[in-house]
Amino acid sequence: MTSLVSLKTKNDYAWEMLFDKYHILDALGKELTYKISSKQINEFREARLMAKFDESSYLPEVFRDNQLSILPVSRGEYVIGKFKTHQSLNAQCFEPHTIQSIGDPQLETLNPDNLYSESLALSFAYNSGIFEKALGIRSFKPTVNGRMGSGNFEFQIMSQMPDRFTFSIQVVNSQLEIDAGYESSDAFVICEAKNHIVSELLVRQLYYPYRLWSNTIRKPVIPIFLVYTNGNFHLFIYQFTNLLDYNSLALQSHQVFSVERKTISLSEIVKIYKSITKICEPDVVFPQANSFSRILDLLSVLHDRQLSWSEVAIRYEFDLRQTDYYITACEYLGLVKRISHASEETSYALTMAAKEILNSPYKVKCMSLVRRILSTPVFNEVFKVYLQTQRVPDVNSIVTIMSELHFHQPMELSTIRRRASSVRRWMQWIVSLTEK
Repeated sequence: MTSLVSLKTKNDYAWEMLFDKYHILDALGKELTYKISSKQINEFREARLMAKFDESSYLPEVFRDNQLSILPVSRGEYVIGKFKTHQSLNAQCFEPHTIQSIGDPQLETLNPDNLYSESLALSFAYNSGIFEKALGIRSFKPTVNGRMGSGNFEFQIMSQMPDRFTFSIQVVNSQLEIDAGYESSDAFVICEAKNHIVSELLVRQLYYPYRLWSNTIRKPVIPIFLVYTNGNFHLFIYQFTNLLDYNSLALQSHQVFSVERKTISLSEIVKIYKSITKICEPDVVFPQANSFSRILDLLSVLHDRQLSWSEVAIRYEFDLRQTDYYITACEYLGLVKRISHASEETSYALTMAAKEILNSPYKVKCMSLVRRILSTPVFNEVFKVYLQTQRVPDVNSIVTIMSELHFHQPMELSTIRRRASSVRRWMQWIVSLTEK
């Protein structure tokens, strides 16, 4: 496991050296903003890896400590300042609209059980009519996507400080990227997409394309943020209430769509439980990863290629400590393996078992994961109690169960309590499969 003493990425170290070399904090104390070129950033690490942070929690340490953020302002230049660049999603929890998969039976390549990339999720959402249903607009056609120039524009952006100070930023043909653009006779939709859980939106990913196309076409431009996770399509439909104000992004609606799935009954899970031969406690740190949905997301991120520890953190926008917790949780279940390199970071890849599970139909996938969880001693015992009481045991009950079992790495009572919380959340995930 990566050391938790110094949880820093390559970006953290590179930005520290840049701040030291160019005395950036001193300059910000005088001018409030600081412009830095791609050429300067490239002295320590590629600018494309150093200047895009989809969630504020993963800004480099020197940025977080000083309430700073960064924005591109031209093809080769960025500006640093105390900008409010991100906005919380404020996702609501409610019953999703059910869709009947793809309407066209000829489209065999779009399998709702294997949407492991943002492009596939977008393609499925478009071909299943999700955008039209969410917006009440007919006959959208995919038009523009990919990288393009932003054009020239000026905007106001709020400070992160409580004084409500605003900065004026001038953009001169910066590069932007649109994941997907869909046009009808009535509107043009720009869409930013993620294929895993996120808590924030980097507003720039919608605002720069919005400014470009609002200045280019006559139709209304509708910004949408699509999050595809665990079989659900979350559509956040926005409006910029003031063209010149970066922070005027207002949520108009949040809608959730889910592909109709085969149901899983409790009796089927019980049948798996009764057929299991318990394994010995895995020789891996016991999981502390409360969200099983995030574990599924991490497996999805690793579906196409192996990633290093820092790449997992950056790609998935994890808190650095969470990166270790969730990788270890996947190792505990035998779904991720580590690959050592002589001169580079350890990387992580799916095991053959994980690949087989992820490429299975939805119901088989879920049941295979349930089998892996319940085959371990702690989860097997906790599920037994659930069957006896018809409720998921509380943390204190799980602590009692865990205290009576043997672990390869002894744990203090406080540690057991934290791990017990994760056990309870995983059990709740298993039970939730029967409630859909």
